Amino acid sequence: MVDDYYELLEVERTADDKTIKASYRRLAMDCHPDRHGGCTDKEERFKAISEAYDCLKDPQKRAAYDRFGKAAFQNGGPGAGGFGGGDGAGFEGFSDIFSSIFGEFTDPRAQRANAARGADLRYDLELSLEEAFAGIEKTLTIEALAKCDPCAGRGSTSHAAAQTCPTCGGAGKVRAQQGFFVVERGCAQCQGSGQIVANPCPACSGEGRALKQRKISVNIPAGVDDGTRIRVAGEGEAGIRGAPGGDLYLFIHMKRHAYFSREGTTLITECPVSFTTAALGGTIEVPGVDGARIEIKIPTGIQSGEMLRQRGAGMSVLNARGRGDLVTRILVETPTKMTKEQRAILEQFRSTETGDECPASRSFFGRIKEYFEG
Repeated sequence: MVDDYYELLEVERTADDKTIKASYRRLAMDCHPDRHGGCTDKEERFKAISEAYDCLKDPQKRAAYDRFGKAAFQNGGPGAGGFGGGDGAGFEGFSDIFSSIFGEFTDPRAQRANAARGADLRYDLELSLEEAFAGIEKTLTIEALAKCDPCAGRGSTSHAAAQTCPTCGGAGKVRAQQGFFVVERGCAQCQGSGQIVANPCPACSGEGRALKQRKISVNIPAGVDDGTRIRVAGEGEAGIRGAPGGDLYLFIHMKRHAYFSREGTTLITECPVSFTTAALGGTIEVPGVDGARIEIKIPTGIQSGEMLRQRGAGMSVLNARGRGDLVTRILVETPTKMTKEQRAILEQFRSTETGDECPASRSFFGRIKEYFEG
């Protein structure tokens, strides 16, 4: 194993205190024995880096180590005082650092509150485009833990309040010393709730909540889109013995529509028109998402694939006024069946063509001709 303290902590000899501390935290978390099932190699490395940090965090010990190496702390050397003694001072620094790393996760009050609070629920809701456009009130059927009716959520058949657990003192956790480490476990007597219930309700086993099917009415605002998440506060699972309930999260999924595709608040539809309408211009009607008939003017000479935009005829804007646009993609349809009279008319039209009627075609074939002619 590496013997040099700086190499153990993976820092340069010129590293400042902040860098050394950050490197130690990272290595201590990575090598902690509890994370590796009591691996002997990890435990030995963990002890070594703890010893190294205990030295280098102290300016006097670090100065002695830089000058004399480990000999400074052996046989009464100049840095031996207070380091590596039988009082376990070598791990005092680790205790402080490790506490600061995990303190926010082991606060008994936070753990107890989180254990008692009801869980959040997820509900996937499928909507049609019309429902998303107008907004709608939906009644959902949910099966989840709800307040127990026989005990009114108290968890007890009597009206006595829950008592603080004598085993953990209300923390919901018990601690046990194992060598250098203090290990926390959930309290077996109160199941981590920190409270003991006298005369537990048989319907809910003292939790104050039981599995039920219930109906919830929720308002879906106009303009929601695929992937929109809606939070309904307090409609998740009930908390333990009257603790706050969780929240319900609705995830919106949009059904495929027969005519429209959607890009945000813009609706897109495709409309085939005859080649005569495309050539001469005209008017068509398309349906709106609100059920209205929308008149669209086709300009003379429109090309297949061109888009016509109708302002304010698209989707509702979520949590705001106004609407997006409706975009109609024009697809020019060439006739596949014609009468003799229609064909004769077209033949007559072709005989009068000069090339100016279709400038893009004329330009293209002109370039082709130049290519072949070199």
